[in-house]
Amino acid sequence: MSVEDEQYRITAAASTLPPALTVDIRRADAEAAVCAVAGDLDIDSLLPAERALTSLVDEGTPLVVVDLEGVGFCDSSGLNLLLKTRLAASAAGVEFRLAAVATPVARVLELTGAGAVFSIHDSVGAALVR
Repeated sequence: MSVEDEQYRITAAASTLPPALTVDIRRADAEAAVCAVAGDLDIDSLLPAERALTSLVDEGTPLVVVDLEGVGFCDSSGLNLLLKTRLAASAAGVEFRLAAVATPVARVLELTGAGAVFSIHDSVGAALVR
């Protein structure tokens, strides 16, 4: 999957029901991309987020910011996706930041202690500052 377009939408469900998860990618500039995730980040719906984040890291986007403001639920598989992506980004020389972390995600990060390994910012704008 390529992120050549300025913005695209991936949905986890292809029905008339609201999607369980939406992922929007936008280029902040030539050096940074924002991946906005909205909905439930869980084992049943995380595939679109995984594909988008993997694509951004594989392309070598210098800075990837994950906007988590719209996440209403996050389970251990959602946390695992963020952790695996952080490791892959680090190995690829990509800076990986979380922004506008919604309460459900913040709670998971707090309970597991995983928040300590992420660069977490209050807003996407703050995360994009280099």
